[in-house]
Amino acid sequence: MWPFKRKSDPIEKRSSASGFTAEIMSARESYISGRTGIAELTATAQACISMWENGLAIADVDGTSMIDPASLAIAGRGLALRGEALFLIRESGLVPVADWDLSTRDGKPRAYRVSVSEAGGGRTETALAAEVLHFRIGCDPVAPWLGTAPLRRASLTAGLLNALESALSEVFENAPLGSQVLPMPEQSATDMETLGRGFRGRRGRVLLRESVNVTAAGGPAPQADWRPSDLSPDLQKAMTSQSLAASREAICAAFGVLPGLFSAATTGPMVRESQRHLAGWTLQPIALLIAQEATAKLGTPVAVDTMGPLGAYDAGARARAISATVQALALAKEAGVNPEAALALLDWSKEAEGVNE
Repeated sequence: MWPFKRKSDPIEKRSSASGFTAEIMSARESYISGRTGIAELTATAQACISMWENGLAIADVDGTSMIDPASLAIAGRGLALRGEALFLIRESGLVPVADWDLSTRDGKPRAYRVSVSEAGGGRTETALAAEVLHFRIGCDPVAPWLGTAPLRRASLTAGLLNALESALSEVFENAPLGSQVLPMPEQSATDMETLGRGFRGRRGRVLLRESVNVTAAGGPAPQADWRPSDLSPDLQKAMTSQSLAASREAICAAFGVLPGLFSAATTGPMVRESQRHLAGWTLQPIALLIAQEATAKLGTPVAVDTMGPLGAYDAGARARAISATVQALALAKEAGVNPEAALALLDWSKEAEGVNE
């Protein structure tokens, strides 16, 4: 066949979701509309997501300088919307990852193929599990390497909120709110249109309309027919306000935020209790997961605290506890009891058992 060259096999090319369009679509889906795309864009969900984001951003980090407030804020938003967040460990700091694929061994990730967003288009690279920080919450035993967002775990409530808000938006857009029908004797369509325009923009004025036409029965229009009829739909019978409030409260509870925090009758003590509940039962466990992952990957003990920076503690109760403790120590000293033994009695630990023995 010389001088002709043998035709080589065609090279198969596949897209790995690393292009500019794929990066934009992935960013919009993952970080703006979340995993389900149902209720993440509502004001209720965004308020809870902002509390997660800001609560983690002001957390105290001990043991490393790589986890900065910006990375914690991105991690908080990613955890709230997607249930997981991924960062590449580099010398310059943590690099947020837009999209990733992974391989596992014994249910634990061992390698990642990540896509990093750039201004002119993203890039794709492969990294080992030790080179990334993978934060995730709501892991299922079926797929422990995947995180689950709060709204994905409460899809029924999110769907109800989405359906209610969509229905209300359509009502306010298409329903004839504030429109009325005024019965008039039979007239031509042109005269009725002219008469209808005469009522427009006449706020606060006296409108007088007189008709000399008669009905087909041969008599003038009765006076009772001049009463207007309202066309506004009655939404109270559909219990839309109650259903909307219940779905919003359920969304707040799914994010670990007490619904009373957004109540119009909320007082100062309720706000403080809501902050303590959010920090103690939601943000601090997430901070412990972040610290555990950072400790395993960065090679140094890392601690992340949200309780102190958020002020999520009862100052009055602590003051009363300190006062009672000081008085108890003074009484124990007067009675000749060892103060350390008295304090050990307050703790159900081995040291306390040794003192009791």
